[in-house]
Amino acid sequence: MKKLILPIVLCASLFVSAQEKKKDSDSLSVQGIDEVTVTGSRNKKRTAIDTPVPVDVIDVKQISQATGQVDVNQLLQFAAPSFNSNKQSGSDGADAVDPATLRGLGPDQTLVLLNGKRYHQSSLVNLFGTKGRGNSGTDMNTIPLDAIKRIEVLRDGASAQYGSDAIAGVINVILNDRKQGFEAKAFYGLNLFRSPHGGNEIVSDKKLDGLTLDVSGNYGARIGNKGGFINITGEVISKGYAIRNANPDLYTAPRQRFGDAKSNNYYLFYNAQIPVSEKTDFYSFGGYSYRNTDAYAWTRSADADGNAPSIYPDGFNPIENTQIKDFNFNNGLKFKVTNWDVDLYNAFGSNQFTYNINNTVNATLGANSKTSFDAGGHSLLQNTSGFNASKGFGVLEGLNVAFGAEFRYEQFKIIKGEEQSYAAYDINGNIVTASTPEDLLVINPLSGNVRPAGSQGFPGYSMAVNQGRNNVAAYLDTELDLTKNWMISAAGRFENYSDFGSTVNGKFATRYKITNQFAFRGSVSTGFRAPSLVQKFYGLNFTNFQGGQLVTIQLASNDSFLAKSVGIPQLKQEKSVNGSAGFTFNSNKFTATVDGYYVKVKDRIVLTGNFDQTDDKIGQILIDNHIDQAQFFTNAIDTKTLGLDLILTYTENIGNGKLTSSFAANFNDMEITSVNTTPELKGKEDVYLSPRERAFILASAPKSKFNLSLNYKINKFNTNLQLVRFDKVTLIGYNGPDDYQKYGAKVTTDLSFGYDFTKNFNWTIGGKNVFNRYPNLQVPAVSDGNTESGGIFDPVQMGFSGRQIFTRLHYTF
Repeated sequence: MKKLILPIVLCASLFVSAQEKKKDSDSLSVQGIDEVTVTGSRNKKRTAIDTPVPVDVIDVKQISQATGQVDVNQLLQFAAPSFNSNKQSGSDGADAVDPATLRGLGPDQTLVLLNGKRYHQSSLVNLFGTKGRGNSGTDMNTIPLDAIKRIEVLRDGASAQYGSDAIAGVINVILNDRKQGFEAKAFYGLNLFRSPHGGNEIVSDKKLDGLTLDVSGNYGARIGNKGGFINITGEVISKGYAIRNANPDLYTAPRQRFGDAKSNNYYLFYNAQIPVSEKTDFYSFGGYSYRNTDAYAWTRSADADGNAPSIYPDGFNPIENTQIKDFNFNNGLKFKVTNWDVDLYNAFGSNQFTYNINNTVNATLGANSKTSFDAGGHSLLQNTSGFNASKGFGVLEGLNVAFGAEFRYEQFKIIKGEEQSYAAYDINGNIVTASTPEDLLVINPLSGNVRPAGSQGFPGYSMAVNQGRNNVAAYLDTELDLTKNWMISAAGRFENYSDFGSTVNGKFATRYKITNQFAFRGSVSTGFRAPSLVQKFYGLNFTNFQGGQLVTIQLASNDSFLAKSVGIPQLKQEKSVNGSAGFTFNSNKFTATVDGYYVKVKDRIVLTGNFDQTDDKIGQILIDNHIDQAQFFTNAIDTKTLGLDLILTYTENIGNGKLTSSFAANFNDMEITSVNTTPELKGKEDVYLSPRERAFILASAPKSKFNLSLNYKINKFNTNLQLVRFDKVTLIGYNGPDDYQKYGAKVTTDLSFGYDFTKNFNWTIGGKNVFNRYPNLQVPAVSDGNTESGGIFDPVQMGFSGRQIFTRLHYTF
């Protein structure tokens, strides 16, 4: 890191010294847009360049038009180096929700805001075959891109300011507030399939696949003549399958349908503000999204224990059909009381996730089994009521004081599936219980094994759950300009949760302007993340492939008898210590930010490894309940993360055109410093969190990620070139701690061309990953079923769809 960064910084400093000097501009961001920020500071005079902590301001409209991204996670994946999100395959619900991380921490350790208000999380918990196991993140793909004005990414711990989940940082999605006119957009893209390096290791159904159609409309209108408005967005996205199978003529991969899922997304969002009086505004925003996804699960071969040969003589590929219904509704009043700016609000959000499993079977019913099942689902509801108040005072060069309070209620439900989706039946068609004689169990005559229960691909939920909790919070946030060049800020927050108690956190930050262009900034803070209701009460019996073998696993909820019997304690909060230090430089053409960071997290909640029937503690319990393996949610690990963020932007007039360029880099190194077993399981650290599971946690982000973006606009033409380099990733297979699966560093190239036919009509054509880069093929592992995804590579780095071409039309009425 030192060898690479120091030359860059020195060269940048020499280059900057030659630039024309100028007083501070309004902001510094990845795209260099001129926006006043609200994230990370409650002082309305702060901008991205003069905040004491790093904030990226991302112009969603510009990036989406130039790069062809149609959802929030993938846009940020290729725009913000510290943000990572990979599409999944064969990972149950995660195939419909891309797990996302900031600075390589857990998906649930980043707080997401919508217009500055807490946005609800997904009810999905990531289980296996994916990053962030045991975590429930926020599904930002429930927000349509065309409803977004900009995204602000606060890359610093902010629990003292915003509460739980803000250990890694805060992502604030700002909705469109355009007050007049109508915008219509149409996007069409498809993959041009070609096996990497011109070989034939990968095959697909079609040469052209992954067809994506995105049609949207955005309408803005004024309300009255005192600044009121309403902005409405409707969007429909349809995506087709993109299958990337290991060639069956070369490999005996246990997965015959590996690749991107098929989905249909529907959105309706709005953002409105209405003046009530001279000093009072009413605002309202929110929306509804619906996503229907079809994803292929692992293949069941003709002789598999989970097959019914009379129905599928050649085996089958189960299809998980998931429906995600997401709704949020936010209202508030902004007004002044004795020169205090007061915001009184209520923010409601809900996420429901249901499963229908098709092209499947309950093998214990044989020929009498259905082939489609309602497997149930889960939902999460969140309602937050609160107020914020802020005021500036004439102390020294300016003092801003903000305080507020919140009350939040959360509710988690598991929706029970139909009986045949989860039950096991004996040879007489009766439900199997602990007292069922072994000679009545349904056996696969080819293997001699008991056939597994429930629908294959994804078994249904066998028990309904309805749990809730509430918490109250109060905070104080201050910023003081000691001089015109030096500011300090301090914040403190108290929270009390009804299910685990209280926590107090604080933050101190400072910024010192050495010259009009150059400033130093830094911060130190403590943080926390409350265990989610999903982690506390989620439980499921499911099947998984390990080294090509199908095993039945019970994921025991934290309050279950099984968890208590092995001494798994009640979940408690995760605690963090954050530190950052860096500098900013801003001239008329060149801007730079360099920020180093340190994040230490204690008692991180993850899923344990799988305890099997040979374990001397719980083996007999598993045998008695016909469970091959069991795993648990627990505060299992402590981690330490060191990293560096670098962002450079430069603009220059070349000929009759203008070149806008940016280079952004993230260096990230995480270490697992401790594995915290329960006293009853002392000495079983390698089962509690196996080397394989540790490797997945450490691979949540590449060690480094670079993004170079060049845009040149001349008259009516513009060209955009984007290069993204992902560092190598190392995973571990099922054959022991030395079974390394290495993915070398890769560079993707996106290129697009745009033309403005008129002031209101624009056309863009381009390609993503134009050189058809794929992750490294894991040839030795694929036939053994030894990759996590069951394919010839795992969902890492840039994904696994290869080259895509696209075109986009944009018309403003």
